[in-house]
Amino acid sequence: MVTTRRKISVVGAGQVGTTVAQLAAYKNLGNVVITDIVEGLPQGKALDLQQSGCLQVFDSIVTGTNDYKDTADSDIVVITAGLPRKPGQDRSELLKVNAAIVKDVTEQIMKYSTDPLIIVVSNPLDAMVYVAKEVSGLPKHRIMGMAGVLDSARFRTFVSLELNCSLVDVDAMVLGGHGDSMVPMPRYTTVSGISITDLMDREQIDRLVDRTRKGGAEIVGLLKKGSAFLSPGASVVKMIEAVLLDKKRTLPCTAFLEGEYGCNGIFFGVPVTLGNTGIEQVIELKLTDAEQEMINTSAKDVKQMIDEVDVFLKNG
Repeated sequence: MVTTRRKISVVGAGQVGTTVAQLAAYKNLGNVVITDIVEGLPQGKALDLQQSGCLQVFDSIVTGTNDYKDTADSDIVVITAGLPRKPGQDRSELLKVNAAIVKDVTEQIMKYSTDPLIIVVSNPLDAMVYVAKEVSGLPKHRIMGMAGVLDSARFRTFVSLELNCSLVDVDAMVLGGHGDSMVPMPRYTTVSGISITDLMDREQIDRLVDRTRKGGAEIVGLLKKGSAFLSPGASVVKMIEAVLLDKKRTLPCTAFLEGEYGCNGIFFGVPVTLGNTGIEQVIELKLTDAEQEMINTSAKDVKQMIDEVDVFLKNG
């Protein structure tokens, strides 16, 4: 029986995009196309990655291109394109710059693929995935943002280090926007099923929550130039794998909400079921009043960004 290999297109040949392509190929999840505006960059990285196939034992075909025609009929598109925030740059200015980039990328993708599943990585994440949804016209279950998997991975890591326990025994949940107002959930963070609220004191938990919220900034500060790429790339591939292999994984992702958690018309980090159609279910957790208040605060921050980008889209 002949099967058609799935097609994964990665927009942006930077470090995150390259990591996504590498891990997707290593896992044999499908053929990979890397596209970028810089001539030679995606072609060179694709060739380098392809030449590792016999060593890592994968059969995926990896190609690099500057032409969106080569992304035609993609099953999954990962958008990593966008500029980092410059020192002294106003957040609203960055929002408009990256919104224009994501808008153009999405338009190009939709010219050649009729029903792709889109995963957005570009920042500010919650606003950029909204741009992609508005421009693509895709149904809400076919478009999502990568944030919760990454933020939860950071929380899991810090819990493991704090308790000196196996990382594989730790599960964590982080909700909300991808920023300073994200909401790590200690009650829903466990070690072999035991909530960390039974394993740590309040000071420890608060310290780990704060470190999780600043997880990206901590890496930026250490690197001096650039930002995290290995864990973001791995987070994207975890989502791709859940979809293409129909794993029905429960993962925190940035999803479009229509009333869930008291939020409407925004993309927000929540636990979802991921399968071959995309987001198959948004899972609503039972929250305490204090947790709901933090969710409301985060949602307010996200709504403000989306309102700004909405004005840009209508005027653009």
